[in-house]
Amino acid sequence: MHQAGLVVGESRWVEPGQVGELHFAGNRAAADAAFADWRDRADVLVLDDGAREARLLVSDMDSTMIANECIDELADYAGVKPQVAEITERAMQGELDFEAALRERVALLKGLSEHVIGDCLGHRIQPMPGARRLVRTLRSRGVDCVLVSGGFHSFADVIGAELGFNAVYANRLVIEHGHMTGALEGGIVDAARKAAILQEQAGGQGLESAQIIALGDGANDIPMLKVAGSGIAYHAKPAAIAAADAHIAHGDWTVLLHALGIPRSDWAE
Repeated sequence: MHQAGLVVGESRWVEPGQVGELHFAGNRAAADAAFADWRDRADVLVLDDGAREARLLVSDMDSTMIANECIDELADYAGVKPQVAEITERAMQGELDFEAALRERVALLKGLSEHVIGDCLGHRIQPMPGARRLVRTLRSRGVDCVLVSGGFHSFADVIGAELGFNAVYANRLVIEHGHMTGALEGGIVDAARKAAILQEQAGGQGLESAQIIALGDGANDIPMLKVAGSGIAYHAKPAAIAAADAHIAHGDWTVLLHALGIPRSDWAE
């Protein structure tokens, strides 16, 4: 079949009657246009074949691997959630400088006990559906999985270990005498740093762009989504969707496993 510069070839079921894949020759823009009408009803991911040979996955954490924004949850304990959540939303939309917005929000946490971190992790933080299966399945297939977060190591280290990531990069809260000082320690993991970490990881392994998948949801993820051979936006902000190669808008992270041609029978738990 030929359609607007698109040559469609072999098709097959990944999961019979539920998930299918279609191979085509032509540019990505033509394929995206051909399936545009489907996206109101289902997730359609148009990926290069190279994604199936990926050797590096780099993912954001908040609102990507977990269903929360950790700083907003901490702010709730401090009684300043409305103020912090508004700043978070504007930063993720790309309306504010990320570092300045982060420091402003962290300053509002001054005096908060470090014990709330454990309570928050235990009672509020929820992994995104399918996140654990995605990471552990890809690791079982030889993919290095790296978590890069504009949030905090206090959360990211625990979440990264639970989901199965090889390495974690995040920001560090300064805690003195058991309480947050309202400051951060060391350099900031912002949009540029996320992309730099991706490139450092890829360079250390001698990988090409086509062998890299990046996952994110907000403006802070755009540079790494663009650098990766396959940048995947997840229930994302408009700016991130525009920058990504594909967008998951309806399903959970197992959509990506299907898009990579991995049937349910091969998923890791």
